[in-house]
Amino acid sequence: MSESTQSRSVQQIEAEIAAARQRLAGTVDELQHRTAPKEVLRRQVEALKARLVDATHTPDGRVRTERVAALAAAAVALVGLGVWRRTHN
Repeated sequence: MSESTQSRSVQQIEAEIAAARQRLAGTVDELQHRTAPKEVLRRQVEALKARLVDATHTPDGRVRTERVAALAAAAVALVGLGVWRRTHN
């Protein structure tokens, strides 16, 4: 045994093991939280909102009307296409 191992008491070793267990339990809890479906969905929605704001606003916060108009036109076109497909099938 090395000198550092010999100088530790049983109580010290048990305390280190208990501390390691606590750290591991915290890590497992954090992983469970991060991978929970609701949490993943929440992060995806947040990211989508941020991308939408970035795409439709200038860095100083003004609305980019040309981009908003293009997005609205695309949405109207998709809705129209969906309605057309339902009525012609």
